[in-house]
Amino acid sequence: MIVGIPKEIKNNEFRVGMTPSGVNSFINKGHQVYVQKSAGLGSGYTDSDYVTVGAKICVTIEDVYSISEMIVKVKEPLKKEYSLIKENQIIYTYFHFASSEELTKAMILSNSICIAYETVEKNRGLPLLVPMSEVAGRMATQQGAKYLEKPQGGLGILLGGVPGVAPANVLILGGGVAGTEAARMAAKALTDKRLQMTVAARLGVIIDSTSGDMAKSQKIIKLLQKSGYDVKVIFIERFYR
Repeated sequence: MIVGIPKEIKNNEFRVGMTPSGVNSFINKGHQVYVQKSAGLGSGYTDSDYVTVGAKICVTIEDVYSISEMIVKVKEPLKKEYSLIKENQIIYTYFHFASSEELTKAMILSNSICIAYETVEKNRGLPLLVPMSEVAGRMATQQGAKYLEKPQGGLGILLGGVPGVAPANVLILGGGVAGTEAARMAAKALTDKRLQMTVAARLGVIIDSTSGDMAKSQKIIKLLQKSGYDVKVIFIERFYR
């Protein structure tokens, strides 16, 4: 199969669809890989890194789409790419069709084969979506801390505080993958009981927060139920401390 790696053109997208290591794996399996010039620079990979493992460099994005049977990207195709997609061409990327009717209709009209990373399942899990949720969760805490700064319109509060000054209060809504990672990041910055987490029907999070003690987790749930809490909304202080 001929595989193409175009340079991402979405604003502030610096990732690349495949690393030189991934390209090497494809080539060792007998496939041909074409990479657009400078496609990997934003991720720290030069054209020579790809050439060294056997890839061929295309000058333009049009060349990549034209020659390839499968396109491997990071983000969904933008409007200027729609016309480049061929019938029966495999497009492998994060599509998020639910957020764009225009994109969905364009892909239907192209008669291409769209494989969305975020919908790939394995053992009832979403292995390609989980890493993105982990990144999003960790960045949420980081971005929240940034917007506490005065220049960003915040109150001038340092997330972790300083000696003699209390740290910020952090409230995380949701106990999925993103919420869990946000809690991990916040717990590292906070020095006292100022972290709360709303856990939405995710028993695994409750178990984790009690060192894997199932009996203790069930006891927490029962106590919360007796206190009038909906079992789907649970507050746990000092999460991951």
